[in-house]
Amino acid sequence: MADGVNRSVTERPIVGPTRGRSVLSRRRFLGVVGATAGTAVAGVALAESGLASAGATAATPAAAHQWAFMVDLRRCDGCQKCTQACQQEHYLAKEQTWIKVYTMTNTDGEQYFMPRLCMHCQNPPCLRVCPVGATFKNPEGVVLVDQTKCIGCRACMAACPYEARYFNWGPPPAAPTLASQPMPEFPVPQLQGTVGKCILCVHNTDVGKLPACVDACSMGALYIADLDADAAVNGLGETVKFSEFLQANDAIRYKEELGTQPRVYYILGHGQDLSF
Repeated sequence: MADGVNRSVTERPIVGPTRGRSVLSRRRFLGVVGATAGTAVAGVALAESGLASAGATAATPAAAHQWAFMVDLRRCDGCQKCTQACQQEHYLAKEQTWIKVYTMTNTDGEQYFMPRLCMHCQNPPCLRVCPVGATFKNPEGVVLVDQTKCIGCRACMAACPYEARYFNWGPPPAAPTLASQPMPEFPVPQLQGTVGKCILCVHNTDVGKLPACVDACSMGALYIADLDADAAVNGLGETVKFSEFLQANDAIRYKEELGTQPRVYYILGHGQDLSF
């Protein structure tokens, strides 16, 4: 196993990238997941597949969903449509790559691509070091930044082992102002002198839409998942039973040994080295 990578599930043979997928309208997914499985059923499924830690907060009664994310590296072609869609959705500066696609080379000299976004950790180190409580985790498990509280100390940036936070050095690009100050759920425009990061497009998921990156991925490599419903969907409308798909396809969580308990899962498929 490569440095920086621990497997989250029992190792099994790799299966084809389309195994276990079904097709569902992208716009119907978020409405369907709430009715497909109860919290107790999902908790049992996650525990049986070795993913009990991923669903540890799935029983939160105040939340309608418990969001997670999956990246199928077998499908990513490095097109960076996800990055472009994210920047357009949130009116970000060019250097603000909330989802960044790395070009990697494995031990055989073969090239592949790895999208990296905020891991929305269940045990986020960024949250613990924030001196003013600007970083918080909402009831659905998404780590957010309240830029009206952020003092720009960048302690959270130093604490994040995934380098998934960005400082707003200059004025943001022109953007519609929806309120006098940006909301944590849709921080548009960004505030100069504060920290920004992936918000898992909670402003979309709250109204039944996909995150911008998932919707834009023409390869179907990115999935939004609901731990409560134990279901995930990509931008092609393909749905999978989340726990079973992770189990069957050799899923890992990046730098899991740090104890952050990321909610972003990667499907390797080809023994890729993620220790960049």
